[in-house]
Amino acid sequence: MKYFEANFDGLVGPTHNYAGLSIGNVASLSNAKNSSSPRQAAKQGLSKMKALHDLGLVQGVLAPQERPDVYTLRRLGFTGTDAQVIEKAAKQAPAVFKAVCSASSMWTANAATISPSADTADGKVHFTPANLTNKFHRSLEPVTTGKILQAMFRDPQHFAHHTHLPDNDHFGDEGAANHTRLCSAYGKRGIELFVFGRYAFDSSQPAPKRFPARHTLEACEAVARLHGLSAEHVVYMQQNPDVIDQGVFHNDVIAVGNQNVLFYHQQAFIDSQQKLTELQRKFGNAPQLHLIEVKDSEVSVAEAIKTYLFNTQVVTLPGGEMAIIAPTECSESTAVSAYLAALTERNTPIKQIHYYDVKQSMRNGGGPACLRLRVAMSEQEKQAVNQNVLMNDALFTRLNQWVDKHYRDQISEADLADPQLLLESRTALDDLTQILALGSVYQFQQE
Repeated sequence: MKYFEANFDGLVGPTHNYAGLSIGNVASLSNAKNSSSPRQAAKQGLSKMKALHDLGLVQGVLAPQERPDVYTLRRLGFTGTDAQVIEKAAKQAPAVFKAVCSASSMWTANAATISPSADTADGKVHFTPANLTNKFHRSLEPVTTGKILQAMFRDPQHFAHHTHLPDNDHFGDEGAANHTRLCSAYGKRGIELFVFGRYAFDSSQPAPKRFPARHTLEACEAVARLHGLSAEHVVYMQQNPDVIDQGVFHNDVIAVGNQNVLFYHQQAFIDSQQKLTELQRKFGNAPQLHLIEVKDSEVSVAEAIKTYLFNTQVVTLPGGEMAIIAPTECSESTAVSAYLAALTERNTPIKQIHYYDVKQSMRNGGGPACLRLRVAMSEQEKQAVNQNVLMNDALFTRLNQWVDKHYRDQISEADLADPQLLLESRTALDDLTQILALGSVYQFQQE
């Protein structure tokens, strides 16, 4: 049976904006208050999806959240019509209002953690939405994320869905941005690598001092239990607190893996030699596990953050070669572009580099890897997926037309308080759920 890894990219929502909400995310903070272009952002994302589809990869679309989130504003005491709620919140609590307008669901690497059927005890693909408790604006996402994932992966014979972990920082879960699966082939049992920032119940352990560690060991262990993973096929590694304090808010800003390749920076992990030895032992010797370490002398942590060298996608092309899907910022950096050019000549499976313009996402703090959620599956499991969310020429055309019809060209901070934007967004999302055959996944559709 044929097995492969599909990428499901987040579709940028109609209220895409730069609010600088993510403490610890250097790019997000540096672009706060700048005007954004929702139309351009959505089209850049769609172009990347179509490009990967054209490379022969299985590519899907994950719908955005509804924003502004007036339901949360009502829970926080704002009353009246939707327009009145928006007006009051924008005037009386502008920081809260900006949070409920966040565009962050576009980064679907944080949507959930997924374990393929080859790894799980019951032979199903398992999904656990991330609770994202560390940031208020992201903690609003998991319920709707769960509904969207269930609408995409409906068949209970093949897919198992879990409720997100308890909404508490002790079980802070940032999803697949801190999870990598290494395997000899997509259809064979792999090693699931969970990366965490801190120990929730042991304050004596190392932790960052400047920026928060968003993901806990205890959350990793809980997801592994929910997914029925064998202890011999799981490795837990702690992210280096020093790099978190430099702006590496998720592991996928400092490391990325695919099949038998782990591509990471020298400073990525604590106790790296011990943990990499464990990883090598559990992975085995056939095929060789390629541990590609980038030295400080080759690319600094600061340059890796600036260019998102590690927030790239490492994908296996239909011919078997691996390629790195990188933002154009990597090509514009002398150090990073030289490193990547040399990497393709080394004795590793990575032989191609493809650059794409995702600047609207980059300015808000997310590169190519942030935009996608990976699902390894069989051909049979692919057939059980809601086929309307899988990218093809017709869907690409239709979604671009949908963006042209519903999205604004520019949004400033002041525009977020325009009640008309909520109506435009709901109209767009109602149309989108019909295009993608998702049903009524949004709260406004259920009233």
